[in-house]
Amino acid sequence: MFQRRWFLSAVFTLAAVSLVSAEEKPFHIQAHRGAGIAKPENTLEAFEYTWSIRVTPEADLRTTSDGEIVCFHDGNLARVVSNVSDAKKKTSVEKLPAEEVLQLEVGSFRGKQYAGQKVPTLESIFTAMKGHPERLLYLDIKTADQDQLVKLIDKYGVTSQVIYTTTHHHLIQEWKKRVPGSLTLLWNGGTEEKLTQKMADVRAAGFEGITHLQIHVRVGDLASDDPFTPSTKFLKQIGQELKEKGIVFQVLPWECDDQKAYVRLLELGVESFATDYPEVTVEAVKEFRSR
Repeated sequence: MFQRRWFLSAVFTLAAVSLVSAEEKPFHIQAHRGAGIAKPENTLEAFEYTWSIRVTPEADLRTTSDGEIVCFHDGNLARVVSNVSDAKKKTSVEKLPAEEVLQLEVGSFRGKQYAGQKVPTLESIFTAMKGHPERLLYLDIKTADQDQLVKLIDKYGVTSQVIYTTTHHHLIQEWKKRVPGSLTLLWNGGTEEKLTQKMADVRAAGFEGITHLQIHVRVGDLASDDPFTPSTKFLKQIGQELKEKGIVFQVLPWECDDQKAYVRLLELGVESFATDYPEVTVEAVKEFRSR
């Protein structure tokens, strides 16, 4: 139980999500890819907005050809970059120098009102976090050197503000040895059969180093008795086990914008959300806790 008490105390102190009164536990919400679907992904402006509504952004980390860690999700430039040639859209961030990557325009694909937003460096994000302990950040590492990442975290003094995020348990185990003051999240997708096997493996390892555990959920007909995949039974069982272990149970309702789905999941014992719709999620938590 020590791990759980430490986590809740830390989140309360940092005021990561001020959705509830002082008498209730804070509720932790992750904005998928930085701000969800409505706004540009992985930009400083998106992160600033997400922090302003007391939600924690996720940063996808890649490294430029000359060694700068930047925030960018995709393996090429095709989907979100507006100011490169069609031929260059097949290029990856990893093949370009930082000087060029930082000039990529990545806002207007979400609307003209966001035109001009650029790819930020991780250092610029840490600069925005320094001196603001309430600003937390999920780190989803695509291509970034751990030694370099640890140095940057130490340089900016944001150890307690970062949440190391991966689908590989062994990486969390290694990370916690290097950065014991950091939070962690193990995310998990796939069929219920695959999830059952992965949970068995993690269980056999004693859930070592994990402070959050995320399950991807598909939402079906909310009028049915069991609208979720994996099943309601599976989610309830996992939630109870994680609660007993002092690990925060997070789910990602994949591309779901229905507030009722979030409330249904809260009724199953979910303790945290990752979401493409942070505003909807905030309102669902408020509704649930106002009952």
